Amino acid sequence: MKKRILSLLLALSLLLTAPALAAEAAQPQRVRTYSGQFSDLSETSVFYDNVTALYEYGLTVGKADGTFGPQDSVTVGQALIFAGRVRSLYLTGDPEQGAAAFHGQDQGAYAPYLRYLRAEGVLGSELDGSYASAATRAQVAHVLAAALPEGTLPLINDSTVTQGYAARRYITDVTEYTAYYQDILFLYRAGISQGSGQDGAFSPGQTITRGALAAMLSRMVDPQLRITLEWTPVPDFPTAAGTTLSSLIPAAAYVAAPVSETEMDQAVRYMLSSGQSKLTLQYPSLNPLYARQIMEHALAVVKTYCEQCYNTVSCSYSTAGSLTLTFSAASANGQLDAYRTAAMESAIAVHDQLWEEGAITAGMTEREKARVYYTWICQNCVYDYGASDTSLSHIAYNLFANGTAVCDGYTGAYNLLLKLEGIQCTALSNDEHIWTVAVLDGTQVHIDTTWADSGSTISYQYFAMTPSQSWGHHAW
Repeated sequence: MKKRILSLLLALSLLLTAPALAAEAAQPQRVRTYSGQFSDLSETSVFYDNVTALYEYGLTVGKADGTFGPQDSVTVGQALIFAGRVRSLYLTGDPEQGAAAFHGQDQGAYAPYLRYLRAEGVLGSELDGSYASAATRAQVAHVLAAALPEGTLPLINDSTVTQGYAARRYITDVTEYTAYYQDILFLYRAGISQGSGQDGAFSPGQTITRGALAAMLSRMVDPQLRITLEWTPVPDFPTAAGTTLSSLIPAAAYVAAPVSETEMDQAVRYMLSSGQSKLTLQYPSLNPLYARQIMEHALAVVKTYCEQCYNTVSCSYSTAGSLTLTFSAASANGQLDAYRTAAMESAIAVHDQLWEEGAITAGMTEREKARVYYTWICQNCVYDYGASDTSLSHIAYNLFANGTAVCDGYTGAYNLLLKLEGIQCTALSNDEHIWTVAVLDGTQVHIDTTWADSGSTISYQYFAMTPSQSWGHHAW
């Protein structure tokens, strides 16, 4: 009998809770007709359909002076008001009913909507202190992405956004380090945002206007206004988009006290593949001479990865044995990160352009691909005879940005392009020069793009040299 009573109670409990669990947001309906209520809203306005929709759904009455103010900024608090109204409209059919129970005295206009959204689990305290500030587009994305119950907005652009964003062809100003980046991507997937420009940029840090907010809100309530993205499909060639400099370095385990060439290479690769420019080592004890030897050894190894744009090193150490090496470039002037990023982006653009144009194809051998890049380097750069020791021509960036370089710039840029093809290569040097050593189709060859670039003609005798040919040429 006791088991039967418990079973009946459980069944009753499920019946009582089932309606709440099964409740779904209803499609909002327009409740009035717009007939020129906003004096500053022209039919030619890009936001005309969006603002009129907000009015007709009962989500706005505009400003006290009879305007809507499409170009005016929006505070975070005002964005919360609209988000609360939209949620309430979906769940109750009335944009104000949801916040009605949270009204009180001596509070900002946004306060009841904030309390309503918090009670609904939409928002926490993450925006505290910013309610009176102009809202950024990223903050608005965060508020709107969770404003409606999960599943209310179908992800009509899910595949398009996933592919375009992953290939770094679209929404390129949003990364995993951007505040609320998942919320931003959700708005694209749901057809709430399409961004601007050819790459659908979102401009997450910019403040949002009332017109832009109206566009997003109206798409949330009216399926007919949602955007079906017609982005160019991901290219059918192997794009290098999204590749980073650190990803070009084979990962290695940390070596605390490297001594041999192999150990130092492993320590340096550990640093570079981690995206770092500092390497801290630990030795039993150190003196000035030994510290300098370690520093010079590490710098020599770093230069074999000259596509990374490092060519100088500074050192701090304690006699107890801790030593920290900081790598940079003599020409950096505090801008090396920007130079490295620009070099990477330029190399990716060259790679993709050559593939897209058919200059490089899948059927080519590594030797054939390497020759195409060899030609491109020579056609797009001239030797910088006026370069000083601190010139930008010593790093790959300058070849791509300004079309001038010296040997380490030539070699760094060439190696960067080869590595984007997955071709194994490094840099080799003597006291006066540096050039490329690559493995093409299983055979090690030496390539000197600096000597190849002889002005109006390209000398291919320096392409794919045997080691003996190379040392005969470079043994000055």
